[in-house]
Amino acid sequence: MAKDPSADLELTPVGGKRRGLHQWLTNFHLLVIALDPYTNESAWILPTAARIVQTFEQSDARVALLVAADDRDCRRFLGPMADEVLTFADPDRTAVKEFGFERLPALVHLAMDGTVVNSAEGWQPLQWRHVTDHLSRMLRWSAPMIPTVKDPGPFEGSPALL
Repeated sequence: MAKDPSADLELTPVGGKRRGLHQWLTNFHLLVIALDPYTNESAWILPTAARIVQTFEQSDARVALLVAADDRDCRRFLGPMADEVLTFADPDRTAVKEFGFERLPALVHLAMDGTVVNSAEGWQPLQWRHVTDHLSRMLRWSAPMIPTVKDPGPFEGSPALL
């Protein structure tokens, strides 16, 4: 289960400048979808991640992808989505470790103070729905449909740390 990250955690967007976590949280909640581009499990969830991003893109939450890879492999894995969605490259899995993830893909909602509000690991659709529904209620926003008939069946995910 995810844990509150250190205030010292720094996140680097693909092609961007490294900043402290609290700089990403100044005005918005942060919903992070953590992915491992070297596994099938994370690839299976990309359409779901895109749907979550699309649902919350105009809300008072910032949605980001945290990809356990360098910039080049983030772009290879995500394609155009790497430029369309706030994407943090985490090649040494520092952020993955800091969040305490054990399985990827994972979903974590951070409050503006940097604390974990809710999280889910692996692809457990009802847990992911719980996280997104709770955020939607907090924001008075519509929630994404999870799961849909196009989503994969539940799966454990892959180990977060190698």
